Amino acid sequence: MIRVDNIKLPIGHNENDLVKRLKGILRIDRFNKSSRGTGFTYRILRQSIDARRKPEISYVYSVAVTLEQEDKIIKNLRNKNVYRYSPVNYIVPERTGEIKLKGRPVIVGSGPAGLFCAYILCQKGYAPLVLERGECVEERKRSVEEFWKGGKLKPDSNVQFGEGGAGTFSDGKLNTGVNDKQGRNQYVLDTFVKFGADEGISYKARPHIGTDVLEHVVRKMREYITEHGGCFLFNTKMTGFGTEAGNISEVYACCLDADKTDISIKTNCAVLAIGHSARDTFRMLYDEGIEMVQKNFAVGLRIQHPQEMIDRAQYGDENKADLPAADYKLTNHTSNGRNVYSFCMCPGGYVVNASSEEGRTAINGMSYSGRDSLNANSAIIVSVDKDDFGSDDPLAGVEFQRKLEEKAYELGKGKIPVQTYGEFRRNVGKTARITDELVGITESAEGIYSSTEIYSKSESDTEEKENSIRGLFKGSYEYSDLSSLFTESINEALVESIDKFSYTIKDFDRPDALLAGVESRTSSPVRILRNGDLEGSVKGLYPCGEGAGYAGGITSAAMDGIKVAEKIIAKYSNKF
Repeated sequence: MIRVDNIKLPIGHNENDLVKRLKGILRIDRFNKSSRGTGFTYRILRQSIDARRKPEISYVYSVAVTLEQEDKIIKNLRNKNVYRYSPVNYIVPERTGEIKLKGRPVIVGSGPAGLFCAYILCQKGYAPLVLERGECVEERKRSVEEFWKGGKLKPDSNVQFGEGGAGTFSDGKLNTGVNDKQGRNQYVLDTFVKFGADEGISYKARPHIGTDVLEHVVRKMREYITEHGGCFLFNTKMTGFGTEAGNISEVYACCLDADKTDISIKTNCAVLAIGHSARDTFRMLYDEGIEMVQKNFAVGLRIQHPQEMIDRAQYGDENKADLPAADYKLTNHTSNGRNVYSFCMCPGGYVVNASSEEGRTAINGMSYSGRDSLNANSAIIVSVDKDDFGSDDPLAGVEFQRKLEEKAYELGKGKIPVQTYGEFRRNVGKTARITDELVGITESAEGIYSSTEIYSKSESDTEEKENSIRGLFKGSYEYSDLSSLFTESINEALVESIDKFSYTIKDFDRPDALLAGVESRTSSPVRILRNGDLEGSVKGLYPCGEGAGYAGGITSAAMDGIKVAEKIIAKYSNKF
């Protein structure tokens, strides 16, 4: 197999153009017959956009090609972009362990870590039992949408909890910085494609799946797992565990039905894929003596700009209509020593109410697969640590999050608190002063808050309404003073960074940009310690994924779930 890198093609090209360019690079006459002729196959390995020399923007490909006389072709070309290629294909481990399972392996949580752990285990006949405190994805979607329309929050089934995990209601970004030599990353992407995602996610430089597609993929994965011996118990929350000779012996759970039925499940193997918002479970595990430590994370605000503005900044004026909605990645080390960066950037997306506890407001960003709303949004977040938490307690970060969310709830009167950047910037370092900048509010015919638009003026009163930003939210909102949410140090870091980001993205600091808060669930505030076999301080208990502190997104969490499944396969027999 040959790999060909740095294949550049113009905007608007098609598959035939790619094959023709390959033919020219490799100088193979047989390509004249057919792009899929005998002796020639290819697979796109990577597709990215090169916008460094605007307005000349191109797509750049890396392609794997199989054909005859490959060594001769490589030798004759002497092209550094053409070389021998051996793909790394992930293979589920063949050899199983010898320790007898005492019941099914129990997986707590059905986010990407739990799902992929179950997916691997069921392929080897382990018949895992998945406990999920939230609803199945179909029912969960209805509950979340009802909440966004003004309905009651379900503490155990919401944007954070339920089948698919927190990533189900997000942009669904699938890129990861994990160094992967075993092919798990590609395996995760290919598995998503297998269950209904677009093939492009398997090779695009910044793949995303979209919340509307992800919910169907998650359902199909569940169906596959159940067809191959696995089992799901929804609306069932882990409440504790039992041990025997230092090894887990049973998992206690509560069925969140009308009777709140308690159950006990015998097992000597349990996976904690609990997600980054399972605060009550963190507390239970800590009280039961499971070793864990604080983990630094980041908090901040989510900012909205017109997507057209971001497209123009990234692509230039001539090309934006023929390219996908542009994204960005911004970082800054501030003068007061804070690290600030954009997080979970959602092109063509919405800001959503992602709360999971009564009396506390948290937000997130979300995009559908088309990324076709009028606005881009991204969290602008500031790193925080024990100096901000004020304690060395392993759960101090959890309490720090809760206090911010309580304040956000108060500021927004139970709704998403919103403010223009111009007003926020003026208020930072001064006595809070609210000026009502809402000059027009409209709702959709259905009365759904997701279609609500906030129009905000810039500092100049001469700017017309139609030229102002229209805020797009999933959930109701309230104009508030966000400058009173954080400490002066965090506020100053946000202002300095947003102003600086305008050197990269023109008008990023525009005064009518809309801020919302609070972005507090960027990653887990704890790390549950585990050894080289990925077991925690109790044998047979496997902390896993983002909630345990070992992942930072959908793909990395799924990969960690695969790693844990491998350790279980190596230790336990599938005969039970």
